[in-house]
Amino acid sequence: MILDSRLEFADAADISQSAGTYLSTNVVDTSVARDMGNGQPLYLVIQIDAAVTSGGSATVQFRLRSDDAAAIHATTSTGHYDSGAIAIASLVAGYTLVIPLPPEGSVAYERYLGIQAIIATATTTAGTYSAFLTIDPTGWKAVPDATN
Repeated sequence: MILDSRLEFADAADISQSAGTYLSTNVVDTSVARDMGNGQPLYLVIQIDAAVTSGGSATVQFRLRSDDAAAIHATTSTGHYDSGAIAIASLVAGYTLVIPLPPEGSVAYERYLGIQAIIATATTTAGTYSAFLTIDPTGWKAVPDATN
């Protein structure tokens, strides 16, 4: 599968942070990435690339949010998906969430889409994740860079 860089939120983004809310590396500007999916259902894929670790019992929560500004606000933006708190014991390399995007009619999307990673209860000390939109989540497979 070919991934559209305009629909990619994060590519091996570092998730080792203190407790707080962190916006994905990239946001999708729907005024540029028009006709996303071209009428086909879209899926949000979030994958842990390197295991998340913590000196405590940290949890990570992923949220798909939209806002009228590229700096998507943690509380006043519009929510479209919320993973709930995920214990770090589950966040091993390869852990994947595949979520069908809610249709436009359920909750209106604002101009910018982004992923928020919320780290709670303790600091994470290692881990990376990737997140993107696709029309074919089952055909996607992670492979190391520069491998033939």
